Amino acid sequence: MSVAAKFREAGRKIICVGRNYGAHAAELGNPVPEKPILFFKPTSSYLSEGSPIQIPKGCSSLHHEVELGIIIERTGKNISESSALDHVGGYILALDMTARDFQDEAKKKGQPWAMAKGFDTSCPVSGFIPREKVQDPQNVNLWCKVNGQTKQDGNTKDMIFSIPNLISYISQYFTLEAGDVILTGTPSGVSATKPGDTIQCGLADVVSMQFDVKQG
Repeated sequence: MSVAAKFREAGRKIICVGRNYGAHAAELGNPVPEKPILFFKPTSSYLSEGSPIQIPKGCSSLHHEVELGIIIERTGKNISESSALDHVGGYILALDMTARDFQDEAKKKGQPWAMAKGFDTSCPVSGFIPREKVQDPQNVNLWCKVNGQTKQDGNTKDMIFSIPNLISYISQYFTLEAGDVILTGTPSGVSATKPGDTIQCGLADVVSMQFDVKQG
């Protein structure tokens, strides 16, 4: 089994990209970034199907953000865009669950987003998706439903910063190690969830997953 396939155990970091879809930046009243906006989730935030997403204490606005995740197979530093995809071992479908009220407060105070983005259960993920299952990661549909109602319906072709660009840019500052995951951003349509909701999401017809939401 490849290291990428064991990303939950082998990976040391989850690197996330904010505002990588123009329509999502606009819906939250944010400018389109000139460079990738990066933040981290701890690997303890991973959640597999069968366990519920837990709303952190004090949070009154927990948003879903469906994303394509890139799993690194070959460790690298200062990776060129032309060779970036050679470092990819596979993919995952992921949710970047976000305590939006925590994030808004942190932004006002100029503070980090750790509490808003890195709490336990904030990174629900699918199982490992082999590279050959995703013919073109830069042109694949992402969707998310809450209680059966479609909320997000986008395509990775609308990313502001492409996957090779993200891998190259990130590797200038952080060594990308085998098992690490890059969450590449979310399309528009994010919305608040509440206890008792059911979130379903999918990556085209490749994989889908479902999680219930409960109060933590």
